[in-house]
Amino acid sequence: MTCIDRRDLGLLLLRLSAGGVLAAHGAQKLLGWFGGGGVEGTAQAMEAMGYEPGLVSARAAGLAEAGGGTLLALGLATPAAGAAAAGAMAGATAVHAPNGFFAQGGGFEYTALLGLTAAGLAVSGPGRLSLDHLTCNVLNRGWMVPVTLGATAVVTTVVVCARNNRLREAREGKQEALFEE
Repeated sequence: MTCIDRRDLGLLLLRLSAGGVLAAHGAQKLLGWFGGGGVEGTAQAMEAMGYEPGLVSARAAGLAEAGGGTLLALGLATPAAGAAAAGAMAGATAVHAPNGFFAQGGGFEYTALLGLTAAGLAVSGPGRLSLDHLTCNVLNRGWMVPVTLGATAVVTTVVVCARNNRLREAREGKQEALFEE
């Protein structure tokens, strides 16, 4: 039997807090819990933010947050869970970035903190107070960390770039002509 140390307790606290918050955010999107819009309301919001198609985007974000957050809290499949949650938060950060850093002004500090915490947990592992440890880390292998984070980075970059292109094209289409023809 191994001794549980303060690192394990610290990781448990990080997993429970960040995972719980992410799971609640996902439940807002998917189920309409905690004052959320549910899938339909979230789909409309996603389209307004430039993420199309809205329904697919709402489901993907909701599953990444709810699923990733729940798995992080449990300490199960930690690399994949952390990567999924970090990807969802990177997409949210892109929405908030034009408002600056601080959340008080609509900035990205909160989404960035959640995403970086999820990524950090993916890298560090869940600790010994976790289902990954209980299952002999079958879903928490070292090679899974760069694979899941790398794949998430690629997918997130493609999605955010497509969103940014749609928003830029919409702005350019609404721009008045500089010179009369």
